[in-house]
Amino acid sequence: MIKYLLGAILALAVIGGAFQFKSNDTSWQLIILKKEALNSVTNGAIRIYKLFPDIKSLFSDSKLTDATGIILEEN
Repeated sequence: MIKYLLGAILALAVIGGAFQFKSNDTSWQLIILKKEALNSVTNGAIRIYKLFPDIKSLFSDSKLTDATGIILEEN
């Protein structure tokens, strides 16, 4: 399952233009634009979330949400 999730994140980043390829006579470069990657993955995830509104019910109706809690601490 994690492979599919990472593949989806990579696909969203590639589609969003987060990678640039530059080459000259002596070398090749693959440049990753971090801000573009974050924006494209975020926008893609929001679009997928809006396309499938039933995703909310998968997480809200499960027993997992009742059994676990998220604790945020400031250091």
